[in-house]
Amino acid sequence: MKEPIRKITLADGTVRYRLVVDIGLDDNGKRRQLTRTYDRQKDARAELSRIRHQKAEGTYVQPSKITVSQYLDEYLVGATRNRRASTKANYRDALKPVRERLGERPLQSITKADIEQLVDWMLTSGRKRSGKPGTGLGARSVRLTLGRLKAAFEMATDEGRLVRNVAKLVTPPEYTPSEREVWSQAEVRTFLRAAADDRLHAAWRLSLYGLRRGEVLGLRWSDIDLKAKTLTVNQGRVLVDCQVRVEPPKSHNGKRTLPLDDALVKALTALRKQIAHESQAAGTAYRAALADLDWYAPGDEYVITDELGIPVHPEWYSDEFGRLLKRAGLRKIRLHDSRHTTLSLMEKAGVPISIISKWAGHYDAAFTMRTYVHASDDDLKQGTRTLAKIHKIA
Repeated sequence: MKEPIRKITLADGTVRYRLVVDIGLDDNGKRRQLTRTYDRQKDARAELSRIRHQKAEGTYVQPSKITVSQYLDEYLVGATRNRRASTKANYRDALKPVRERLGERPLQSITKADIEQLVDWMLTSGRKRSGKPGTGLGARSVRLTLGRLKAAFEMATDEGRLVRNVAKLVTPPEYTPSEREVWSQAEVRTFLRAAADDRLHAAWRLSLYGLRRGEVLGLRWSDIDLKAKTLTVNQGRVLVDCQVRVEPPKSHNGKRTLPLDDALVKALTALRKQIAHESQAAGTAYRAALADLDWYAPGDEYVITDELGIPVHPEWYSDEFGRLLKRAGLRKIRLHDSRHTTLSLMEKAGVPISIISKWAGHYDAAFTMRTYVHASDDDLKQGTRTLAKIHKIA
């Protein structure tokens, strides 16, 4: 066997020691060799011993010039396969700060200190949108980025691209979710009364039926059976990278059929009659613009549309909800909080959490309880009354 360490003498008479050692095969099955030159023979032998020991244990990592961004491209191919377009966008967005600060660096050069500096930068000046650029991002956004980077580096470690996952050594910033604003039963009724004469009265009832925004806007008349009094959630219309897309439900449980109450059946029936009148009045202009929508499938008749039969934009729908609650004189909540409101009120009314979870399309009743069921200060009075009865001395 050829001696891996060879003594060489430079032109000026300087003696060096060159290490040439096999380190495995490249992607094409050809032998790869590592060449290093040292001032001292013992340093070359120490490196040779280290490489042989790690190869024997299966922990040796071949040197690579692949950059962080190049590896993240590879990682996302597998990590987002079979994912919804919105989920893919969330993965990409979470890794944007990493690409900006570390993207051109060799993957194997990244240290814990580099990631600590990335986290500090994000917390102080990493904001690019949804606020004033150059200000700090929230702890939740930073945790999402760090979590996605940990997953990418873990895959690189499993693949033998990294010696270890240094991202796991970084402590994420503390994050305490803000308390959700939900309406009381009285406030829900106030809103529905204010929306009684609104053209999209049925839509607001659907949002207060526990449906997500995308689920409401993705409903087609073929998903609704007014005689059987049911609706089926088969898809959603959501925003992905500022573009409207049609996506399947978030999970297997997301596809579900819900019974309709009489008030909602009445509202949907009235909306369908209204749409028939609008179609007749508009003539050839009705739905004419649908041909320009790349996500629209011919034959789909969406429930929530404008007067010309065009499905409303998700952001307009959220904004209109805000305008309507303001006219009703109600305290401000986000459109998605109406879903939290519905599920919380169902729980307070005594509906079992297993039923609420299935109604919401969740995979886990514990998730429903933890995320969507909220107690208000007034609810604490129930505890007061209960304890008063427990502590009452005859």
